[in-house]
Amino acid sequence: MNPFQISRRSFLKRCSTVAAMSGLPLWFVERQLAAAEAVQPKAVSPNSRPGVALVGCGGMGKGDATNAANHGEIVAVCDVDEKHAAEAAAKFTVDGKVPKIYGDFRKLLERDDVHVILNATPDHWHTLVNLGAARARKDVYGEKPLTLTIDEGRRLVGAVKQSGIVLQTGTQQRSSSRFRLACELVRNGRLGKLQEAKVWLPAGLCEGPFTTSAVPAELNWDFWLGQAPKTDYVKERCHRTFRFWYEYSGGTMTDWGAHHNDIAYWAIGLLAPRDVESTILTQPVAGGYTTFSEYEVRYTYANGIKLTILTTKDDSIFGAKVKLDGQRNGIRFEGTDGWIWVNRDGIKASDPELLKTPLPENAVQLYRSANHMENFFDCVKSRKAPICDVETGHRSATMCHLGAISMRTGKTLTWDADAEKFTGAHAAAANAHVKREMRAPYDYSFVS
Repeated sequence: MNPFQISRRSFLKRCSTVAAMSGLPLWFVERQLAAAEAVQPKAVSPNSRPGVALVGCGGMGKGDATNAANHGEIVAVCDVDEKHAAEAAAKFTVDGKVPKIYGDFRKLLERDDVHVILNATPDHWHTLVNLGAARARKDVYGEKPLTLTIDEGRRLVGAVKQSGIVLQTGTQQRSSSRFRLACELVRNGRLGKLQEAKVWLPAGLCEGPFTTSAVPAELNWDFWLGQAPKTDYVKERCHRTFRFWYEYSGGTMTDWGAHHNDIAYWAIGLLAPRDVESTILTQPVAGGYTTFSEYEVRYTYANGIKLTILTTKDDSIFGAKVKLDGQRNGIRFEGTDGWIWVNRDGIKASDPELLKTPLPENAVQLYRSANHMENFFDCVKSRKAPICDVETGHRSATMCHLGAISMRTGKTLTWDADAEKFTGAHAAAANAHVKREMRAPYDYSFVS
Protein backbone atom coordinates (compact mmCIF):
# COMPACT_ATOMS: atom_id res chain seq x y z
CA MET A 1 0.00 0.00 0.00
CA ASN A 2 1.18 3.50 -0.78
CA PRO A 3 2.36 4.92 2.59
CA PHE A 4 0.45 8.12 1.91
CA GLN A 5 -2.87 6.28 1.41
CA ILE A 6 -3.45 5.56 5.06
CA SER A 7 -6.84 5.18 6.66
CA ARG A 8 -8.57 8.04 8.40
CA ARG A 9 -8.48 6.05 11.62
CA SER A 10 -4.73 5.52 11.43
CA PHE A 11 -4.21 9.16 10.54
CA LEU A 12 -6.21 10.37 13.54
CA LYS A 13 -4.40 7.96 15.84
CA ARG A 14 -1.07 9.28 14.62
CA CYS A 15 -2.25 12.87 15.09
CA SER A 16 -3.36 12.11 18.64
CA THR A 17 0.02 10.61 19.44
CA VAL A 18 1.91 13.59 18.02
CA ALA A 19 -0.37 16.03 19.84
CA ALA A 20 0.12 14.22 23.16
CA MET A 21 3.91 14.13 22.76
CA SER A 22 4.32 17.72 21.53
CA GLY A 23 1.69 19.51 23.60
CA LEU A 24 0.26 21.04 20.43
CA PRO A 25 -3.53 21.17 19.95
CA LEU A 26 -5.00 18.27 17.96
CA TRP A 27 -6.57 20.47 15.27
CA PHE A 28 -3.20 22.08 14.54
CA VAL A 29 -1.42 18.71 14.33
CA GLU A 30 -4.08 17.33 11.99
CA ARG A 31 -3.67 20.24 9.58
CA GLN A 32 0.10 20.08 9.78
CA LEU A 33 0.35 16.35 9.08
CA ALA A 34 -2.26 16.52 6.34
CA ALA A 35 -0.26 19.24 4.59
CA ALA A 36 2.98 17.29 5.00
CA GLU A 37 1.50 14.06 3.63
CA ALA A 38 0.05 15.85 0.62
CA VAL A 39 3.62 16.44 -0.53
CA GLN A 40 5.19 13.39 -2.16
CA PRO A 41 8.77 12.69 -1.05
CA LYS A 42 11.49 13.59 -3.52
CA ALA A 43 13.67 10.82 -4.88
CA VAL A 44 17.29 11.71 -4.09
CA SER A 45 20.02 10.20 -6.22
CA PRO A 46 23.71 10.33 -5.26
CA ASN A 47 24.30 12.79 -8.11
CA SER A 48 21.71 15.22 -6.72
CA ARG A 49 23.57 15.75 -3.45
CA PRO A 50 25.39 19.10 -3.55
CA GLY A 51 28.94 19.59 -2.35
CA VAL A 52 29.01 21.36 1.03
CA ALA A 53 31.82 23.34 2.67
CA LEU A 54 31.84 24.18 6.37
CA VAL A 55 33.39 27.52 7.36
CA GLY A 56 33.79 27.75 11.13
CA CYS A 57 34.34 24.35 12.69
CA GLY A 58 33.37 24.90 16.32
CA GLY A 59 30.51 23.15 18.06
CA MET A 60 27.74 24.95 16.18
CA GLY A 61 29.50 24.43 12.87
CA LYS A 62 29.90 20.71 13.40
CA GLY A 63 26.25 20.53 14.44
CA ASP A 64 25.12 22.32 11.29
CA ALA A 65 27.33 20.10 9.14
CA THR A 66 25.93 16.98 10.78
CA ASN A 67 22.44 18.09 9.75
CA ALA A 68 23.61 19.14 6.28
CA ALA A 69 25.26 15.75 5.72
CA ASN A 70 21.75 14.30 5.39
CA HIS A 71 21.32 16.36 2.23
CA GLY A 72 24.78 16.85 0.74
CA GLU A 73 28.43 15.78 0.84
CA ILE A 74 30.85 17.59 3.15
CA VAL A 75 33.77 18.10 0.78
CA ALA A 76 35.71 20.85 2.56
CA VAL A 77 36.14 22.43 5.98
CA CYS A 78 37.74 25.73 6.93
CA ASP A 79 38.85 27.30 10.19
CA VAL A 80 41.60 29.63 11.36
CA ASP A 81 42.06 27.18 14.25
CA GLU A 82 43.88 24.19 12.75
CA LYS A 83 42.74 21.94 15.59
CA HIS A 84 39.07 22.70 14.98
CA ALA A 85 39.50 22.15 11.24
CA ALA A 86 41.23 18.80 11.75
CA GLU A 87 38.52 17.62 14.14
CA ALA A 88 35.83 18.53 11.62
CA ALA A 89 37.65 16.82 8.75
CA ALA A 90 37.91 13.64 10.80
CA LYS A 91 34.26 13.79 11.83
CA PHE A 92 33.00 14.13 8.27
CA THR A 93 35.30 11.60 6.62
CA VAL A 94 33.07 9.07 4.84
CA ASP A 95 34.30 5.86 3.16
CA GLY A 96 37.85 7.16 3.23
CA LYS A 97 36.93 10.49 1.62
CA VAL A 98 38.49 13.18 3.81
CA PRO A 99 37.17 16.74 3.41
CA LYS A 100 39.95 19.09 2.32
CA ILE A 101 41.11 21.49 5.04
CA TYR A 102 41.48 25.24 4.44
CA GLY A 103 42.65 28.12 6.59
CA ASP A 104 41.28 30.81 4.24
CA PHE A 105 37.64 30.44 3.17
CA ARG A 106 38.29 32.33 -0.07
CA LYS A 107 40.26 29.37 -1.39
CA LEU A 108 37.42 26.89 -1.03
CA LEU A 109 35.07 29.35 -2.76
CA GLU A 110 37.11 28.74 -5.92
CA ARG A 111 36.10 25.06 -6.05
CA ASP A 112 33.52 24.08 -8.67
CA ASP A 113 32.37 21.12 -6.57
CA VAL A 114 31.40 23.35 -3.64
CA HIS A 115 27.79 24.41 -4.08
CA VAL A 116 26.75 25.21 -0.51
CA ILE A 117 28.50 27.12 2.29
CA LEU A 118 27.69 26.52 5.95
CA ASN A 119 28.79 29.70 7.72
CA ALA A 120 29.25 29.09 11.45
CA THR A 121 31.98 31.63 12.10
CA PRO A 122 31.88 34.17 14.96
CA ASP A 123 29.47 37.03 14.31
CA HIS A 124 32.08 39.52 13.11
CA TRP A 125 32.97 37.16 10.24
CA HIS A 126 29.42 36.35 9.12
CA THR A 127 29.10 39.12 6.55
CA LEU A 128 32.41 38.78 4.74
CA VAL A 129 32.00 35.01 4.38
CA ASN A 130 28.43 35.44 3.15
CA LEU A 131 29.42 38.21 0.73
CA GLY A 132 32.25 36.07 -0.61
CA ALA A 133 29.84 33.18 -1.11
CA ALA A 134 27.33 35.40 -2.91
CA ARG A 135 29.98 36.69 -5.28
CA ALA A 136 31.11 33.11 -5.94
CA ARG A 137 27.46 32.06 -6.54
CA LYS A 138 27.41 29.61 -3.62
CA ASP A 139 24.22 29.11 -1.63
CA VAL A 140 24.54 29.82 2.10
CA TYR A 141 23.20 28.52 5.37
CA GLY A 142 24.40 31.31 7.68
CA GLU A 143 24.33 31.21 11.45
CA LYS A 144 22.53 33.93 13.36
CA PRO A 145 22.69 36.80 13.88
CA LEU A 146 23.02 37.38 10.16
CA THR A 147 25.38 40.34 10.59
CA LEU A 148 27.45 42.29 13.09
CA THR A 149 25.91 45.64 12.09
CA ILE A 150 22.83 47.01 10.35
CA ASP A 151 24.92 48.40 7.50
CA GLU A 152 26.37 44.96 6.83
CA GLY A 153 22.83 43.61 6.56
CA ARG A 154 21.78 46.12 3.94
CA ARG A 155 24.88 45.35 1.88
CA LEU A 156 24.31 41.62 2.17
CA VAL A 157 20.67 41.86 1.10
CA GLY A 158 21.79 43.64 -2.06
CA ALA A 159 24.54 41.14 -2.81
CA VAL A 160 22.27 38.13 -2.34
CA LYS A 161 19.58 39.57 -4.57
CA GLN A 162 22.10 40.49 -7.24
CA SER A 163 23.71 37.04 -7.25
CA GLY A 164 20.49 35.05 -7.04
CA ILE A 165 21.81 32.68 -4.38
CA VAL A 166 19.66 31.05 -1.72
CA LEU A 167 20.51 32.21 1.80
CA GLN A 168 18.91 30.74 4.90
CA THR A 169 19.46 32.47 8.25
CA GLY A 170 19.95 29.93 11.03
CA THR A 171 17.08 31.13 13.23
CA GLN A 172 15.68 27.60 13.39
CA GLN A 173 12.78 28.44 15.69
CA ARG A 174 10.88 29.52 12.56
CA SER A 175 10.79 25.83 11.63
CA SER A 176 9.25 24.87 14.98
CA SER A 177 5.53 24.07 14.97
CA ARG A 178 4.84 25.60 18.36
CA PHE A 179 6.41 28.95 17.48
CA ARG A 180 4.52 29.07 14.19
CA LEU A 181 1.28 28.21 16.02
CA ALA A 182 1.83 31.05 18.50
CA CYS A 183 2.51 33.51 15.68
CA GLU A 184 -0.50 32.40 13.64
CA LEU A 185 -2.78 32.74 16.67
CA VAL A 186 -1.48 36.26 17.31
CA ARG A 187 -1.72 37.24 13.63
CA ASN A 188 -5.32 35.99 13.48
CA GLY A 189 -6.49 37.95 16.52
CA ARG A 190 -6.89 35.02 18.88
CA LEU A 191 -5.68 37.29 21.72
CA GLY A 192 -7.87 40.14 20.61
CA LYS A 193 -5.82 43.27 20.01
CA LEU A 194 -2.15 42.55 20.63
CA GLN A 195 -0.83 45.00 23.21
CA GLU A 196 2.63 43.78 24.15
CA ALA A 197 5.15 41.04 23.53
CA LYS A 198 7.63 40.23 26.29
CA VAL A 199 10.85 38.38 25.59
CA TRP A 200 12.97 36.85 28.33
CA LEU A 201 16.61 36.16 27.53
CA PRO A 202 19.28 34.50 29.66
CA ALA A 203 21.56 36.95 31.42
CA GLY A 204 25.01 37.20 29.88
CA LEU A 205 28.44 36.83 31.46
CA CYS A 206 29.81 39.58 33.70
CA GLU A 207 33.41 38.60 34.45
CA GLY A 208 36.94 39.92 34.37
CA PRO A 209 39.44 41.40 34.32
CA PHE A 210 41.26 39.00 32.00
CA THR A 211 44.95 38.63 31.24
CA THR A 212 46.75 38.17 27.96
CA SER A 213 48.60 34.99 27.08
CA ALA A 214 50.53 33.43 24.22
CA VAL A 215 48.54 32.72 21.07
CA PRO A 216 47.96 28.94 20.70
CA ALA A 217 50.20 27.52 17.98
CA GLU A 218 47.21 26.19 16.02
CA LEU A 219 45.37 29.55 15.90
CA ASN A 220 45.79 32.33 13.32
CA TRP A 221 44.88 35.08 15.76
CA ASP A 222 45.15 37.99 13.32
CA PHE A 223 42.79 36.25 10.87
CA TRP A 224 40.41 35.37 13.72
CA LEU A 225 40.27 39.05 14.75
CA GLY A 226 39.49 40.00 11.17
CA GLN A 227 37.74 43.37 10.91
CA ALA A 228 37.87 43.91 14.70
CA PRO A 229 40.59 46.06 16.27
CA LYS A 230 44.01 44.52 16.78
CA THR A 231 44.52 43.30 20.34
CA ASP A 232 46.68 40.88 22.26
CA TYR A 233 45.35 37.36 22.64
CA VAL A 234 42.98 36.76 25.55
CA LYS A 235 41.46 33.29 25.58
CA GLU A 236 38.11 34.62 26.82
CA ARG A 237 37.80 36.67 23.62
CA CYS A 238 37.97 33.63 21.40
CA HIS A 239 35.74 30.69 20.52
CA ARG A 240 32.65 30.17 22.70
CA THR A 241 32.82 33.38 24.73
CA PHE A 242 33.42 35.74 21.79
CA ARG A 243 29.74 36.73 21.92
CA PHE A 244 30.26 38.71 25.16
CA TRP A 245 32.48 41.29 23.47
CA TYR A 246 31.01 44.10 21.38
CA GLU A 247 34.04 43.89 19.12
CA TYR A 248 32.79 40.53 17.83
CA SER A 249 29.11 40.23 18.76
CA GLY A 250 26.35 41.80 20.86
CA GLY A 251 25.92 39.68 23.98
CA THR A 252 22.71 37.78 24.67
CA MET A 253 20.77 40.48 22.82
CA THR A 254 22.13 39.19 19.50
CA ASP A 255 22.59 35.58 20.65
CA TRP A 256 19.33 34.25 22.15
CA GLY A 257 17.74 37.54 21.14
CA ALA A 258 18.26 36.64 17.49
CA HIS A 259 15.93 33.68 18.07
CA HIS A 260 13.22 35.14 20.29
CA ASN A 261 13.17 38.63 18.78
CA ASP A 262 12.75 36.96 15.39
CA ILE A 263 9.62 35.19 16.62
CA ALA A 264 8.26 38.45 18.05
CA TYR A 265 8.97 40.08 14.67
CA TRP A 266 7.15 37.22 12.91
CA ALA A 267 4.09 37.50 15.16
CA ILE A 268 3.82 41.30 15.17
CA GLY A 269 4.22 41.41 11.40
CA LEU A 270 5.58 44.94 11.18
CA LEU A 271 8.92 45.88 9.66
CA ALA A 272 10.51 47.36 12.78
CA PRO A 273 9.73 49.26 15.97
CA ARG A 274 9.79 53.05 15.88
CA ASP A 275 11.20 53.90 19.32
CA VAL A 276 13.68 52.07 21.53
CA GLU A 277 14.99 52.77 25.03
CA SER A 278 16.88 50.69 27.57
CA THR A 279 17.95 50.33 31.17
CA ILE A 280 21.26 48.76 32.15
CA LEU A 281 20.95 46.66 35.29
CA THR A 282 24.56 45.44 35.58
CA GLN A 283 27.67 47.24 34.36
CA PRO A 284 30.56 45.28 32.78
CA VAL A 285 33.69 44.64 34.84
CA ALA A 286 36.63 46.82 33.80
CA GLY A 287 39.03 44.74 31.71
CA GLY A 288 36.41 42.01 31.24
CA TYR A 289 33.55 41.23 28.90
CA THR A 290 32.27 44.41 27.25
CA THR A 291 28.62 43.53 26.53
CA PHE A 292 25.92 44.20 29.10
CA SER A 293 24.84 41.09 30.98
CA GLU A 294 21.56 42.22 32.57
CA TYR A 295 19.31 44.82 31.00
CA GLU A 296 15.84 45.80 29.89
CA VAL A 297 15.05 47.08 26.40
CA ARG A 298 11.69 48.59 25.50
CA TYR A 299 10.47 49.03 21.92
CA THR A 300 7.32 50.81 20.75
CA TYR A 301 5.80 50.31 17.29
CA ALA A 302 4.01 53.01 15.33
CA ASN A 303 0.64 51.34 16.06
CA GLY A 304 1.29 51.34 19.82
CA ILE A 305 2.31 47.69 20.26
CA LYS A 306 5.13 47.33 22.78
CA LEU A 307 7.96 44.81 22.84
CA THR A 308 9.94 44.44 26.05
CA ILE A 309 13.18 42.47 26.34
CA LEU A 310 14.21 41.33 29.82
CA THR A 311 17.08 39.24 31.11
CA THR A 312 16.68 36.68 33.85
CA LYS A 313 18.61 34.14 35.89
CA ASP A 314 15.40 32.80 37.41
CA ASP A 315 13.03 30.19 35.97
CA SER A 316 10.07 31.57 37.88
CA ILE A 317 9.56 34.50 35.53
CA PHE A 318 5.86 34.80 36.16
CA GLY A 319 6.02 34.03 39.87
CA ALA A 320 4.12 31.21 41.52
CA LYS A 321 1.21 31.11 39.06
CA VAL A 322 3.23 30.12 35.99
CA LYS A 323 6.38 28.15 36.69
CA LEU A 324 8.52 27.52 33.62
CA ASP A 325 9.82 24.08 32.82
CA GLY A 326 13.41 23.72 31.61
CA GLN A 327 14.35 26.77 29.57
CA ARG A 328 14.63 30.04 31.43
CA ASN A 329 13.74 32.06 28.36
CA GLY A 330 10.82 32.51 26.00
CA ILE A 331 8.14 34.84 24.69
CA ARG A 332 4.80 35.98 26.08
CA PHE A 333 2.24 37.65 23.81
CA GLU A 334 -0.36 39.72 25.68
CA GLY A 335 -3.61 40.91 24.13
CA THR A 336 -6.94 42.30 25.23
CA ASP A 337 -8.36 38.74 25.42
CA GLY A 338 -5.51 36.84 27.09
CA TRP A 339 -1.91 35.75 26.72
CA ILE A 340 0.17 33.00 25.09
CA TRP A 341 3.57 31.86 26.38
CA VAL A 342 5.90 29.90 24.09
CA ASN A 343 9.47 28.61 24.23
CA ARG A 344 11.33 25.54 23.03
CA ASP A 345 9.78 23.43 25.78
CA GLY A 346 6.13 24.16 25.18
CA ILE A 347 3.23 26.51 24.60
CA LYS A 348 0.67 27.69 27.17
CA ALA A 349 -2.18 30.18 27.31
CA SER A 350 -4.16 32.10 29.89
CA ASP A 351 -7.18 30.03 28.78
CA PRO A 352 -6.55 26.57 27.23
CA GLU A 353 -9.37 27.24 24.76
CA LEU A 354 -7.19 29.89 23.11
CA LEU A 355 -5.05 27.00 21.86
CA LYS A 356 -7.69 24.28 21.50
CA THR A 357 -10.18 26.20 19.35
CA PRO A 358 -9.25 25.72 15.66
CA LEU A 359 -8.53 28.72 13.48
CA PRO A 360 -10.88 29.03 10.50
CA GLU A 361 -9.77 27.49 7.22
CA ASN A 362 -9.36 30.95 5.70
CA ALA A 363 -7.09 32.18 8.52
CA VAL A 364 -3.71 33.76 7.86
CA GLN A 365 -1.18 30.95 7.50
CA LEU A 366 2.54 31.55 7.83
CA TYR A 367 5.38 29.86 5.94
CA ARG A 368 5.43 26.20 6.98
CA SER A 369 8.77 24.43 7.51
CA ALA A 370 9.23 21.28 9.58
CA ASN A 371 13.03 21.22 9.46
CA HIS A 372 15.22 24.29 9.02
CA MET A 373 18.14 22.62 7.26
CA GLU A 374 15.86 20.52 5.08
CA ASN A 375 13.94 23.63 4.09
CA PHE A 376 17.22 25.23 3.02
CA PHE A 377 18.27 22.30 0.85
CA ASP A 378 14.78 22.05 -0.64
CA CYS A 379 15.13 25.68 -1.67
CA VAL A 380 18.62 25.08 -3.04
CA LYS A 381 16.93 22.65 -5.46
CA SER A 382 13.75 24.64 -6.15
CA ARG A 383 15.38 28.12 -6.06
CA LYS A 384 12.46 29.35 -3.98
CA ALA A 385 12.92 31.60 -0.94
CA PRO A 386 13.62 29.75 2.34
CA ILE A 387 11.65 30.41 5.51
CA CYS A 388 14.26 32.84 6.85
CA ASP A 389 15.69 34.45 3.72
CA VAL A 390 18.23 37.24 3.68
CA GLU A 391 15.75 40.12 4.04
CA THR A 392 13.99 38.38 6.94
CA GLY A 393 17.30 37.60 8.61
CA HIS A 394 18.44 41.19 8.18
CA ARG A 395 15.26 42.70 9.62
CA SER A 396 15.17 40.38 12.64
CA ALA A 397 18.88 41.03 13.31
CA THR A 398 18.17 44.76 13.03
CA MET A 399 15.79 44.52 16.00
CA CYS A 400 18.63 43.09 18.08
CA HIS A 401 21.08 45.72 16.87
CA LEU A 402 18.63 48.51 17.74
CA GLY A 403 18.50 47.25 21.32
CA ALA A 404 22.28 46.97 21.53
CA ILE A 405 22.72 50.49 20.15
CA SER A 406 20.24 51.88 22.68
CA MET A 407 22.21 50.24 25.48
CA ARG A 408 25.53 51.48 24.17
CA THR A 409 24.36 55.08 23.73
CA GLY A 410 22.14 55.17 26.82
CA LYS A 411 19.59 57.18 24.86
CA THR A 412 15.97 56.89 23.78
CA LEU A 413 16.12 56.55 20.00
CA THR A 414 13.80 56.80 17.00
CA TRP A 415 14.27 54.44 14.05
CA ASP A 416 13.14 54.99 10.45
CA ALA A 417 12.69 51.44 9.16
CA ASP A 418 12.30 52.45 5.51
CA ALA A 419 15.42 54.64 5.43
CA GLU A 420 17.20 52.32 7.91
CA LYS A 421 18.62 55.12 9.98
CA PHE A 422 17.97 56.87 13.29
CA THR A 423 16.21 60.22 13.25
CA GLY A 424 15.42 62.92 15.78
CA ALA A 425 17.20 63.40 19.11
CA HIS A 426 20.52 61.56 19.52
CA ALA A 427 20.42 60.36 15.88
CA ALA A 428 24.06 61.24 15.20
CA ALA A 429 25.36 59.24 18.16
CA ALA A 430 23.15 56.27 17.30
CA ASN A 431 23.89 56.28 13.56
CA ALA A 432 27.59 56.04 14.40
CA HIS A 433 26.83 52.45 15.51
CA VAL A 434 24.92 51.46 12.37
CA LYS A 435 28.24 50.53 10.82
CA ARG A 436 31.74 50.02 12.17
CA GLU A 437 35.19 50.76 10.88
CA MET A 438 36.72 47.56 9.50
CA ARG A 439 40.41 46.87 10.07
CA ALA A 440 42.41 46.43 6.87
CA PRO A 441 42.80 44.14 5.06
CA TYR A 442 39.66 42.52 6.48
CA ASP A 443 37.23 45.03 4.98
CA TYR A 444 34.83 44.62 2.07
CA SER A 445 37.74 44.52 -0.39
CA PHE A 446 38.81 41.25 1.26
CA VAL A 447 36.14 39.39 -0.72
CA SER A 448 35.86 41.62 -3.79
